[in-house]
Amino acid sequence: GRGNREEMLALGLEGSANKLGVGIVKEDGSILANVRHTYITPPGTGFLPKETAEHHRKFVVELVRQAIKEAGIKPEELDCVCYTKGPGMGGPLRVCAVVARMLSQMWNKPLVGVNHCVAHIEMGRVVTGAKDPVALYVSGGNTQVISYSQERYRIFGETIDIAVGNCLDRFARIVKLSNDPSPGYNIEQKAKEGTKFVELPYIVKGMDVSFAGILTNIEEVAKQKLESGECTVADLCFSLQETVFAMLVETTERAMAHCGNKEVMAVGGVGCNRRLHDMLTVMAAERGGTAHTTDDRYCIDNGAMIAYTGLLMFQHGHVTPLSEATCTQRFRTDDVLVNWRKDDAAPIPAPKQAVWFPAGPEATAK
Repeated sequence: GRGNREEMLALGLEGSANKLGVGIVKEDGSILANVRHTYITPPGTGFLPKETAEHHRKFVVELVRQAIKEAGIKPEELDCVCYTKGPGMGGPLRVCAVVARMLSQMWNKPLVGVNHCVAHIEMGRVVTGAKDPVALYVSGGNTQVISYSQERYRIFGETIDIAVGNCLDRFARIVKLSNDPSPGYNIEQKAKEGTKFVELPYIVKGMDVSFAGILTNIEEVAKQKLESGECTVADLCFSLQETVFAMLVETTERAMAHCGNKEVMAVGGVGCNRRLHDMLTVMAAERGGTAHTTDDRYCIDNGAMIAYTGLLMFQHGHVTPLSEATCTQRFRTDDVLVNWRKDDAAPIPAPKQAVWFPAGPEATAK
């Protein structure tokens, strides 16, 4: 049914958290459709797996239809059906995996299970044109500093407890900010009114970061200082952003130095934040490099990134047989064989750090 059309097409399904997305993409990264529906809960609450899965079930068929209509294609023109295999929330992931298996059988198309983290990075690369960047992947569920080396996206640093977006979202819950369009967006806007910096813990352990303690601390601070009128909600939003972003920029800079990369790219939902982008831009400029950012169409979870990455994988021999077309809540970024990045990576691996050890006694003996 593909006729004489040269370019390959893929459909992608994303539903690992509270955003449900369906995208249709060509192999050069041009997006024919990228529809999304977000499950938004009342202020002071988060989204639970069961209710989120119900939201996805309710809207998914409608979104697939809408995407096909917007793209102006017929299902038979697709080359493969791609879906998020993980990581993410079990219930919501399962909804999309079931739909992907159904479409694959209905339309008789091969399936490709995609790693959500790798999809964020690939989408970021194609949209920004970054060749070989250090990726700061920051969202509600993930916080990782990643760089490509020898057919893998290697994790150089990550959170040791909760994700940075989770820390921000849960703070928004404490101070009852709206979840529409997202708690992080509302923190970012509120932070612009902040004038007073409130000292918070700054927790960096080598290349890794920790946010759970900061959240506990700001919860106490919020109770005491807001009641006594010492600071405002805007001050706390400002202080929290400055602190957690400084931690992330510090570890990202160390990764750039270690890997010899000149480019940095923020991906994931928190990657939309302008303040984070400004801080990365200053850091990169000081190193003689550049910072790349994408806007909310590509930063926030979407179907197009799954379709695009799935198509790259499909062209390089990755196919998921029906019997293995499952999903998993835990799926490491460096578990994926990245065999489609041959030419654009640094030809020579970054110089290894010399290991220092004390000289033996014979060195000092004259």
